[in-house]
This record gives sequence, structure tokens and C-alpha cells, in this order.
Amino acid sequence: MNASSDMSFFTLIAGASLPVQLVMLILVITSLFSWWYIFIKVATIKRAERDAESFEETFWTGGDLTKLYEGVTAGRRKPQGMASIFEAGFKEYIRHKQQARMEVSDVMEGSRRAMRAAYNREMDDLDAHLPFLASVGSVSPYIGLFGTVWGIMNAFRGLSNVAQATLTQVAPGIAEALVATAIGLFAAIPAVIAYNRFASSVDRLSVRYESFMEEFTNILQRKS
Repeated sequence: MNASSDMSFFTLIAGASLPVQLVMLILVITSLFSWWYIFIKVATIKRAERDAESFEETFWTGGDLTKLYEGVTAGRRKPQGMASIFEAGFKEYIRHKQQARMEVSDVMEGSRRAMRAAYNREMDDLDAHLPFLASVGSVSPYIGLFGTVWGIMNAFRGLSNVAQATLTQVAPGIAEALVATAIGLFAAIPAVIAYNRFASSVDRLSVRYESFMEEFTNILQRKS
């Protein structure tokens, strides 16, 4: 077998010690999960942004709030995002208004609590899987480094039985060990980039939701 085939990527993985191979397997599985969550988050955030834009366009046309509420609740799909916050707040507003002798402040406080609860649920959905991506981005390089240290340690232990060590004897063992670090970086870099991008998008949606809650509260207060 020639030197080039001995130093190929898959040969290095196959020739690594069992602990290093386990580290590589863990990193590969982690990377696959992170990519799966990345695709899920891309679809989730795009849908949330699209729904927010669509609902804001409808809401600010100045139509009747009761008709808008009926349209939101009549759909087959459960209201999500900004529509869910509107539905929760207006539902609570109607319920309190139907009760006699309710103070305006009590009506508004009930609507605010309902909208805040809906807001928290929506943010929980948007934040889902982000902690996992953050953990992958921060921990994967260290897991890969552990595999590298273990592999280099084994390589030098093997050289202790050799009378004269040469580069040809050292290179394969060190190369096998460094593959673990490379796989760790391969798992970490996309996770870090995705986490930062998604966290920024979630923050922007959070600001839009909170601004809508304040503006909708003012509208309900004037309506009262």
C-alpha cells in the first residue's frame, strides 16, 4: 500500500484507536443533529416572519377588530406568532367586557396578561433547539481536542518501543489524532454561525411582538 492511500481520510479514521473513533462518531452524530435542527429553525423562523408581515398588513388596514378576530379563529390552522398574541388578548378583552361592573384597568390588565402568556409561548417555540446549537458550537472543539490528545498520546506511547523514531512512524499517528479536531471544528462552525443568525432573527421577532402588544393595548384602551 502506498503512502498516499495510507494517509487518506478514511484510512486515518479506520486506523485510529477505539476511543478516538468513538469521539469521531459522537461528533458526526452531533453534527447531523445540528444540521437537522438548522433546517427546522430556518423553516420555523421564515414562517414566523412571513406570518408576522401578513398579519401586520391585515391588522393595520384599520378594519373591524371583531371581524379580524373571527377570521383568525375561524382558520383551520391554530393562530401562531402575532396572530396568536392578538387572539389571546382580544379574547380576554371580550370576556371581561361582557362582565358587568368591570373597571377599564382590570380589563386591560387581563388582556395584557393573556397577550404576555401567548408571547411567552411563541418565544419558547422560536427558542427551541437554539441551546443545543450553542452547546454544539462551544463543546465540539473540546471533544475533538480530547480525541486528538488521546491519539497523540497513543502515538508517542507506540514510539517508546522503537529504537529510532522517524517522521514516517510519527506522521500517521498524529494525522489520525488531528482528524478528531477537524471533525470537531466541522461540527462546531456551522452550529455557531446558525446560532448567531437565529438568535438575531428571534430577537427581531421578539421586538416586533412586544411593539405590537403595546400598540394593540393602546388601541384596546381607546376602544374601552
